[in-house]
Parts: sequence; structure tokens; C-alpha cells
Amino acid sequence: MPHSAPSPDWSRLQCFVAVAETGSLSAAARRLGQSQPTLGRQVKALEAELGVALFARHPRGLEVTPAGLELLPSARAMQDAASRLTLAAAGQVGEVAGTVRLTASAFVSMHVLPPLLAELRQVEPEIEVELVPSDRSQNLLFREADIAIRMYRPEQLDIVTRHLGEVELGLYAASRYLGRHGRPARVEELPGHDLIGYDHDETILREMRKMGLPAERDWFALRCDDHNVLWELVRAGCGLGFAQVSVGDADPDVERLLPEMPLPTLPVWLTAPDAMRRTPRIRRVWDFLAERLRPLLALSKANGS
Repeated sequence: MPHSAPSPDWSRLQCFVAVAETGSLSAAARRLGQSQPTLGRQVKALEAELGVALFARHPRGLEVTPAGLELLPSARAMQDAASRLTLAAAGQVGEVAGTVRLTASAFVSMHVLPPLLAELRQVEPEIEVELVPSDRSQNLLFREADIAIRMYRPEQLDIVTRHLGEVELGLYAASRYLGRHGRPARVEELPGHDLIGYDHDETILREMRKMGLPAERDWFALRCDDHNVLWELVRAGCGLGFAQVSVGDADPDVERLLPEMPLPTLPVWLTAPDAMRRTPRIRRVWDFLAERLRPLLALSKANGS
């Protein structure tokens, strides 16, 4: 009776999917938390195991070969099945002690979460927290995180969500800047000030135009897409910039300007895989974050469970 061929190593299939979806070894390595050389060896080993070339090099990175494209749907299906099996098994753990992996934006991770996590450590010392500051959306079903704080409503299946409220935004400047340049009394005076805004992101431009201001990119004397750096530029006295009100109002070095100015709000959602959310330690961190984050938000409308 002929022997069946051995099944491919799951970790190698995971590497194959990551490289296929990102288009490069470096991007896939960042996604999986591996080194680029290790990932390259895994892909080569899988190609040798399967006896086919999965990728072809081109100037912009790696391109999936026709043979790779044929295998990719099956590899994704195996990845999904393995992830669901891992989630289901992890969800059966009944102890409060253990590790919870939490992800949030870099700004929220730096300016909002540290005091909350310090309190969590006091009340639940047996829970270890892995904080992943990232503006990339981690895939909860692949255990890249157990709980995520999102600024948008997740649409992924098998994810449970709770809308905690809205982050209020405000316009701020350092007292040292205002001492030199004065305080704008009306929105129409903003173009006469040094403004700090995004580089490639056009969100601020669009919102200023909604207010009737013919804002252009060169209105901003300083431009940066990193929210933490942008806020530090405001605090250093470089000009006027936007920030979350809960952060700006708590900073003694800055002042809020034109509070009547209509600005958009950012929704805040807690999300977790449905299979994991009832695990005691994850449920405990979920409930703690929901309770502690709500006072920092405006227009609080809790939805979901």
C-alpha cells in the first residue's frame, strides 16, 4: 500500500500566506514577528517540500507564481482552520491568571493606557499584559492580539464588539507659542498661525474645508503622520495642532483653543474574538477597560455585551 505524502509544515504555510499577502519578505516578517532570513528559509523549505516555486522576484518585491496562486486558497483555508482551533482551545482555559495581548493605536498606547494598565496590575497582579502599540489592524482571529481598541467598527466575522463612546478632538497650542503669537479668536484667524498637521493623510484638510476654510497642504508649517510626534510638536511650541481632548486638557503646558469649533469625533470600539472573550482573564481585562475608558469619552453609547 503506497505511503501518502507528508502534510506541509503549518508554520511554513503561514509564512507562505503572509508573504503572498504582503508582497515582500520584510513586510511578512513584521506581520509574523520573525526575522527576514528565518522567513526566507521557511519559504524555501516549503518550496522544496512541495516541489514547486511559489514566488518570483520582481523590482517591487515578490510575486506569487501561477503554482503559488493555485495553492494559496487551500493554504488560507488551513490557516483559518488552525486559527479557529487555537482560539477554541484557548477559550477553554478557566483561570484568571495568564497573559492577555492588547493592541491599540500608538497614540492611545502612549497617552491613555499606561495609567490604566498600572491600575490593572494592582487589582489583577496575576494577569500579564502584552501591549502592542500599532496603527495597523492586527488580526484577532490569528491571535495577533486578544483584545483590540479600535477607532472604527470592526466588520470581521466571529468578532464581538462594544462601542464605548466617542473621542472628542480639540485644537491646542503650547502656552509658550501663544505668548509669542497670541490666541486666535475666530476660526478665520487660523491661517495666520503656524499650523501642525498630517503629511500624507488628508483628514485635517477635509475637515477644515467642511468648516468653509480653503485649506491647502502648505497651510501647515510642520507636517507629520505620526500622532505621537505631532503632539510633541504642539507641546514644544511649534504651532497649533489637534489632539484628543482627554489628553490635551490634562497637559498643563498647552491650552485648548476655539472649543466651539465643530470637529469630528472618533468612535472607540473594544473588540475580541468571540471564542476567547469569555475566557476569565480576557473577560476581566475587557470589563476593566470598558469601565475605565468610558469616563474619558464623550457621547458614550455602549452597545453589545
